[in-house]
Amino acid sequence: MAEQQIDARGLRCPQPVLKIAAKMPEMQAGDVLVVQADCSTFEDDVRKWCERMKKTLLAVNTDGDAKTARIQF
Repeated sequence: MAEQQIDARGLRCPQPVLKIAAKMPEMQAGDVLVVQADCSTFEDDVRKWCERMKKTLLAVNTDGDAKTARIQF
């Protein structure tokens, strides 16, 4: 199980979710992707994306203005 990261701070939605989708082919089953974003709709967008793609959203944490999502593939 590997962990990879995306820093999408400064990008406006839907760009953070598009970056997650672009990273998906590199991810193996069980890998975790950690995504930081400060877009106001990021948490809702990432929850919907995980549900649609059948990926597990492990956590969404707030760190100042940014949110960090942990997605298991």
